Amino acid sequence: MSKKTRNFHPFLWGVSRRGSLQMIAAVIVAAVACGMPENAAAQMDRGISQMRMSNPTSRPHPRGGHLYMQTNETRNAIVHYRWSTSGALAEVERVATGGAGSGELSPIYHVNRPNDFEGAGSVILTPDRRFLFATNAGDNSVSSFAVDKEGRITLLDVKLTGNPTSGGAKSVAYAPSSRTLFVLHTFGPDELRLMSVDEKGNLTARPERYSVSTKEWPNRGATMALLSPDGKFLVVGTTFDELPSRKNPDGSLILWIPHKDGALHVIASNAPDPDGIAVFPVGEDGALREPSFYDARGASPFYIAFLHNRPDTFIIGFAISDGVAMGRIDADGKINVISKLVQIDTSAGLPSELCWLAVSPDDRFVYSTNFGYSTVSSFRIDGTVLSIAKDPASPKVRGDGTFRAINGVVSSGPSDSWLTPDGAYLYQIYGNASKLIGYATRPDGSLAQVTSVRIPYNSPQGLAGF
Repeated sequence: MSKKTRNFHPFLWGVSRRGSLQMIAAVIVAAVACGMPENAAAQMDRGISQMRMSNPTSRPHPRGGHLYMQTNETRNAIVHYRWSTSGALAEVERVATGGAGSGELSPIYHVNRPNDFEGAGSVILTPDRRFLFATNAGDNSVSSFAVDKEGRITLLDVKLTGNPTSGGAKSVAYAPSSRTLFVLHTFGPDELRLMSVDEKGNLTARPERYSVSTKEWPNRGATMALLSPDGKFLVVGTTFDELPSRKNPDGSLILWIPHKDGALHVIASNAPDPDGIAVFPVGEDGALREPSFYDARGASPFYIAFLHNRPDTFIIGFAISDGVAMGRIDADGKINVISKLVQIDTSAGLPSELCWLAVSPDDRFVYSTNFGYSTVSSFRIDGTVLSIAKDPASPKVRGDGTFRAINGVVSSGPSDSWLTPDGAYLYQIYGNASKLIGYATRPDGSLAQVTSVRIPYNSPQGLAGF
């Protein structure tokens, strides 16, 4: 593997003083260059037609729809919301998963903080909307729910994944052709486990087990698993080559660690080893073949989102390189990055921890969640060119002041987001603010807040809906 360093940031040196961070940042930029009660009537009356999705000819969903989120509390539950044509949210029901969430204490960092998982895709719906699946990170189990015509859910089954390490099941992907559920865990050595789903939604753990780690880095931190649109490949994003489990005497994370040859190596994935994205061929029975690893051309390729109208093309969100890039997967599963990395403004501190993405239905915009800044940014998609639309796209959402991101900035810890099928509204979790906020999307890429509901403190993860 090439050891050429790319897209490093000053935080990777474990420097705690802001001045030192800013000094090193100048070098890095050069290298990278080649709560209020929101449902108020006044907000609703500003003209929903001016707040629609990026496509001016689109129309809001005629009846609204349904949104699901896991509380990730120690007694985990799925919260079912109804979203209206105005974007307002109303809780319909709260149904226990029968499993244990990780709660407020992160199994990775061992502190009370938002984004326990360092992951995405913990709540998903099957394409036919018959079933909903959710991970339970506290006991490494998965819950299966039936979804009726009114969107209400009923618990069908809950089963352990087979991974022996507590606190890790965090992302699921489903293959309808083989009725296989792929479950990604934080902790290895076998981060990927398989489950079978029968016609009634019952789960059975399968014996297969797979790893996204390498010989050099046996304890990698994967973030999410998703199937390519043709179902032929399982694609896995990563953020760490080594989990950030150790701290300096001042409490800051140890971000450089000695490698086998004694030289220091940053713990961020794909920095510099060109292996941040793993691709597993998927067999007809759901079993996975040996993975191939690909260069994401940026540090910590946390999130991967396929475009809706170009199924071979996807957007990568980089937690440490602070931006997005476009990639393409060919018929053999080989990945190439086809655009330059476009960064957001990082003057507030490095890294931004840009992690979660949502792509508009017309593939004209992608919205990024910036964990370290408590904001959302938007990018334009024009062919193979990405550019900033609005950065930030909405005002900063404040938390309770107790949580600081890796960059040292006080953050409300935004995590998973979800965009409605018509692209009219974006919903965003702000765990440390105990808020789920809904925004109306605007043609210029900006977001206008239209609703907010209270959610459990710090712990919630995952959003899925229709």
